[in-house]
Amino acid sequence: MTRRTLVRHLEQNGCRLLREGGNHSIFVGRTGRTSTVPRHTDINDDLAKKICKDLDIPEP
Repeated sequence: MTRRTLVRHLEQNGCRLLREGGNHSIFVGRTGRTSTVPRHTDINDDLAKKICKDLDIPEP
């Protein structure tokens, strides 16, 4: 999955960008839970599922 697709999915499910780190972007969900998204072009599908689980949103 591409990073752009994952970020779009996160934003559509109510997550917002909290801040930019050195190599990651930190997103916060509606429940206040946070997760980091690496700044790679491609993100492993298992990692994308974990990020969604951390933020309490449905998997892409």
